[in-house]
Amino acid sequence: MDSPEVTFTLAYLVFAVCFVFTPNEFHAAGLTVQNLLSGWLGSEDAAFVPFHLRRTAATLLCHSLLPLGYYVGMCLAASEKRLHALSQAPEAWRLFLLLAVTLPSIACILIYYWSRDRWACHPLARTLALYALPQSGWQAVASSVNTEFRRIDKFATGAPGARVIVTDTWVMKVTTYRVHVAQQQDVHLTVTESRQHELSPDSNLPVQLLTIRVASTNPAVQAFDIWLNSTEYGELCEKLRAPIRRAAHVVIHQSLGDLFLETFASLVEVNPAYSVPSSQELEACIGCMQTRASVKLVKTCQEAATGECQQCYCRPMWCLTCMGKWFASRQDPLRPDTWLASRVPCPTCRARFCILDVCTVR
Repeated sequence: MDSPEVTFTLAYLVFAVCFVFTPNEFHAAGLTVQNLLSGWLGSEDAAFVPFHLRRTAATLLCHSLLPLGYYVGMCLAASEKRLHALSQAPEAWRLFLLLAVTLPSIACILIYYWSRDRWACHPLARTLALYALPQSGWQAVASSVNTEFRRIDKFATGAPGARVIVTDTWVMKVTTYRVHVAQQQDVHLTVTESRQHELSPDSNLPVQLLTIRVASTNPAVQAFDIWLNSTEYGELCEKLRAPIRRAAHVVIHQSLGDLFLETFASLVEVNPAYSVPSSQELEACIGCMQTRASVKLVKTCQEAATGECQQCYCRPMWCLTCMGKWFASRQDPLRPDTWLASRVPCPTCRARFCILDVCTVR
C-alpha cells in the first residue's frame, strides 16, 4: 500500500473507532448519532422510550455503514486500483465490498422487523410488555417510564455508552445498541466486583468502580450489569427500595478519604522496606493503640541534602493506616488532585516527607 492508502486507512480507522466508542471530544463536536439525527430522534426528556427505540435502530444502521464508507473512500484515495469498477477490482476487495453491503442489509432487515406493529418487536418494547397489565400493552408501560424519566429526582450517571438510570419504579441501563429495563420491586441487586484505579482519567484522582448485578425475579427479563463509581453508591442506595447485597470479598470505599487511604497503602507497599534493629522492639501505634507500629519515615525520594523532604529520626511509632490518615488530614480538601504529590510534616518531629519516604518495617 502506498502513502495515500495508508493515510486514509489510518484516518478512517481512528474515525470509525471514535464514532462507535464516542470520546468526549466527539461529543463536544456533535459527531454522534444522537446529534446528527436529532431532528428525527426527538428529545429524550420528552419521550424516553420512543427516543431510544429510534436511537438504537439508527445507531445500528449507521455503524453497519462504516465498512461501506471505507470502501467508497478507498475508491477515491486509491483510484489506480479501479475499485469503482467491480470487474477490475481485486478479489479481496470484491469480498470486502460484499461484506460491506451485507452488513447494512442485515441491519435494515432487523430494523424493519423491530419497527413492525409500531415498534412492538423491538427488544425494549418486548421487555416493557412483560410488565404490562392484561388489559393494556407495552405502550402504557412506556408512558410510565417516560413520565418518571422526566422527574428531576431520578438517579442518572455513567458514560453515554453505559448510562445507569434509576427512577422510583425502574432500574435502567442505556447502552449503544440496547436499553435494559427492570422493575425495582422485582430485582435483586448484588455488588459482585470492585476495581481500584489509582488515577481517574477525568479527575486525576483515585477511583473505585463497582460492578452491580441486576437480576429480575421474572426469568423472562434478562439480567444485566451496571458499573458505578463508589462515591455514588450511597446516592444509588437512597433511590432504591430494596437493599443491595454485597459479595464477601468486596469492600466499598464511599468517600474520597477511603479511596486515598487505599491508594496510599498501595504506593507505600512498593517503597523500600525498613529493617528494624534487633535491639529495638516495635510498640503499639500511638495513633490508634490497636495495632503495632508498621511504618518508618526514611528519606528515599532524593539525596539526603537535596529537595524539600527532610530526614526523620523518629523510631517507628505509627501504623500504615494512621500515617495515611495523618497525611490526608494535612491536605487541602478543595485540591484533592495534589494530595499524592504533596509533602507534610512528621506528626512527631515535624520533618517534612512525601509518600515515597514512608517505608514499611520488617
